[in-house]
Amino acid sequence: MHKLAQLDHAHVWHPFTQMRDWLRREPIVIVGGQGAVLRDVKGREFFDANSSIWTNLHGHRHPKINAAIARQLKKIAHSSALGFANEPASLLAERLVAVANCQLPIANLTKASRRQPNWKLQIGNCKLNKVFFSDDGSTALEVALNLAYEFSRRTRGNKLPPKFLSLGGAYHGDTIGAVSLGHVDLFHKAYGGMLFKTDQVMSPFCYRCPFNRAKPERADAREYRKCDWECVGLVEKKFSAQKKKGNPFAAFVFEPLMQGAAGMIPQPSGWLRQVTDIAREHGALLIADEVMTGFGRTGAAKAESGKRKVETLFASHHEKVQPDFLCVAKGLTGGYLPMAATLTTQKVFDAFLGEYAEFKTFFHGHSFTGNQLGAAAALASLDILRTEKSARQRAQLQKYLHDELQALWPLPNIGDVRQVGLVAGVELVKNWRTRKPFALAERAGIRVCEAMARRGVLTRPVGNVIVLMPPYCTTPAQLRKMVSALREAVAETFPANAHG
Repeated sequence: MHKLAQLDHAHVWHPFTQMRDWLRREPIVIVGGQGAVLRDVKGREFFDANSSIWTNLHGHRHPKINAAIARQLKKIAHSSALGFANEPASLLAERLVAVANCQLPIANLTKASRRQPNWKLQIGNCKLNKVFFSDDGSTALEVALNLAYEFSRRTRGNKLPPKFLSLGGAYHGDTIGAVSLGHVDLFHKAYGGMLFKTDQVMSPFCYRCPFNRAKPERADAREYRKCDWECVGLVEKKFSAQKKKGNPFAAFVFEPLMQGAAGMIPQPSGWLRQVTDIAREHGALLIADEVMTGFGRTGAAKAESGKRKVETLFASHHEKVQPDFLCVAKGLTGGYLPMAATLTTQKVFDAFLGEYAEFKTFFHGHSFTGNQLGAAAALASLDILRTEKSARQRAQLQKYLHDELQALWPLPNIGDVRQVGLVAGVELVKNWRTRKPFALAERAGIRVCEAMARRGVLTRPVGNVIVLMPPYCTTPAQLRKMVSALREAVAETFPANAHG
């Protein structure tokens, strides 16, 4: 065993990992990377098929991001945001506000249209113009939760504690507030005694929805579902019931278009707009968790503004939903450095203004808030995203991914293949005709990913769901290798069923 692997075994405790299993084998020790390729300490190369746990947008060692960080290092690496401002964080806040409100010229706009003053995409009356920086997705959600809680308490005149609604299977992070918003028993049950209660409503999971009357087909379940939007009706009932209690929900928390850690659960077209309209009608704030889905990951959302087409970078905008809180992390810095941001409105900001002695301050913060290196990387990443080359690559990669995934359907242990933009979840089942799931103790997803690693492709499952989320720089040949490795790994793992 390599010395670094020995040191890891001796001292490192890995997240979401049963360490007894981990200690039974030599780990892959990553020492380098370029583009969509990772290299380990033994010189072996692997394709990074989940963008280093959903963070890396443009590939490893991107020259523009590397250069931006190097330039910033010549100035300063970090200074406190408590009592001081800094250059890159100020510029990044301005840029995030512009992108979040669709007020920056983004790819696919002609030079002529960029000169026109009135081309922004109309996505609602809720303008995001304040940015609170933090460290990661959990803290971004914690900030939104704390702000929404105190804003509702101050503005509603209701002495009852504000209540929150989120989706079944939700995962919003590992801080206590974020865990309280989540509903994944496997992750959160152990901490129940420390959490505050939040309500949940069913996720629109077409593949396993009890209201979907369609029999299994060899296609994404959203394409052949038969239902009457009962999932939307349940959201309406939940809001109405809470209102009758005299304490309407303060906020509705959601991952737009696809829930990640819930098992890559995609939302059928139209669902998000319907349920957020219901939430608005009941006076609830909208908290969009775009930690995974932001910065182009869910594909290009385009809409008409006059005769101009605008591309946005956030999943919420696919259905013209603008939240009161937009939480971003992971891909914010292109996957380089831990940094997060929570964007909100002037109305929320104003609720915390007052004289010093009133103590209306938002008493919350992080040591590395507004870190200069992270902000410099994020500015470079946004510059890349806004180029026509990047937009074209993402659109092509999305199509290639869709086409390659079709090769998985002949395998009987492939139950559902669901894709939103450049996110794909492939659900493993005992037999596609019955949708019968593997017990988690059978480690079906883990075993398939181990077989993929032997073929030079690295990813990590969510239970029985294999995740493919390639960096935007991935070539068609590299993508083909990722999907073929998955297909071969499934056939190897379940050999009795490999040919149907």
